[in-house]
Amino acid sequence: MNNRILIIAHAPLAHALRQCALHVFPECEREVRAVDVQPNLSPEETLQMARITMHEMGPNPVLVLSDVFGATPCNVAQKLVDGVNSRLLAGVNLPMLLRAVTYRHEELDALVIKAMAGGNQGVMTVASTAPQNQTRRTTRDQNHHDHQQ
Repeated sequence: MNNRILIIAHAPLAHALRQCALHVFPECEREVRAVDVQPNLSPEETLQMARITMHEMGPNPVLVLSDVFGATPCNVAQKLVDGVNSRLLAGVNLPMLLRAVTYRHEELDALVIKAMAGGNQGVMTVASTAPQNQTRRTTRDQNHHDHQQ
């Protein structure tokens, strides 16, 4: 029995993240759903859409992922989850989603931990380096001569 994953985020992020997940895991189409929060809809209308989507997902446990804590998507999601059969993580990013999809067969508690780790480990500082097999020249390099014609 696989957990379901519901992404609730500002439009068009939720559906874009879902499409990325389907690109990597095409077999998870039924298990990963998305609700884009539209700027012209009230939170109540968005909540109704999210409830319908969650109901359509079936009785399996659901991990709900939202983008920004305190924003409308997260506020809507908080009204959906019960803390037992559904959990909410705010701050979704693609590494978090891919980790969640990878481990969707785990117990819900374990899935939450794996998804959090994926999100945290997916954010890092990347040093700029010279392209592979090329050396960097400094402006004071004596072997470097600019020729103008």
